[in-house]
Amino acid sequence: MAPPVFRFAPSPNGYLHLGHAYSALLNFDCARAAGGRLLLRIEDIDATRCRPEFETAIDEDLNWLGIAWETPVRRQSEHLADYGIALEKLAALGLVYPAFESRAEIAKLVAAREADGPWPRDPDGAPIYPGAAKSLSADARARLIASGAPYALRLDMAGACRRVTGLTWNELGEGADGACGVVQARPEAWGDVILARKETPTSYHLSVVVDDALQGVSEVVRGQDLFHATSVHRLLQVLLGLPEPVYRHHALILDGERRKLSKSSRSTGLRELRAGGASPAGIRRLVGLG
Repeated sequence: MAPPVFRFAPSPNGYLHLGHAYSALLNFDCARAAGGRLLLRIEDIDATRCRPEFETAIDEDLNWLGIAWETPVRRQSEHLADYGIALEKLAALGLVYPAFESRAEIAKLVAAREADGPWPRDPDGAPIYPGAAKSLSADARARLIASGAPYALRLDMAGACRRVTGLTWNELGEGADGACGVVQARPEAWGDVILARKETPTSYHLSVVVDDALQGVSEVVRGQDLFHATSVHRLLQVLLGLPEPVYRHHALILDGERRKLSKSSRSTGLRELRAGGASPAGIRRLVGLG
């Protein structure tokens, strides 16, 4: 039987903080306890925010914490063709369409619809896509694309859910509302999620399931903030014929006001804590792994 495979997958768009340290250390500890493998994946598809110096800092911080991982490291920016293949498979199923509204236009559409009552939100609190791009004719879409108009490629969620029913996943951690064991997936709660943009040929939802499959990841250990997104990931896995990992969503490290940490929070940044004299053992104690 193959050893379990874990991964830590940060984005190099800022410096790591205590929340990242907790997730990285937890993955490292789980892999070591299970006799498994730990991979490092750099999620750098956002070319406007990801920078080489942040990736260098990730390496430095993880090495300082005593975390070891296998090489080579997978960088998403080097594997855009893999995501394109997955996108083509979904398009061949008739489940992908271009939407041309800007973020400002979408906000106006939501405001107009809310004149008649609250517009539905996804589990992250963002409005469900309110546009009508799905009803555009093929000719109209082709003309807009030929004109150079920006667009997002969205998943036809209703069509996808008609193809896949009874979705679940195996949760070993601390899901929303204490959910554990077999969890019922509800991808429809997300509406027509974005799979790619004209300028960015993949999205987090698409790339994460493709990467996990290609890297043989069998154990996904990540924060509770991604618990609900697992519904979308399970849907894409089934549509693309990808294997299903086991999931373990862990509690988040929060700041003094009970908010999720951000990369701009200098008081909890690993670089600042290290410069202030913190030790790797001290970081473990801070995040509750001492």
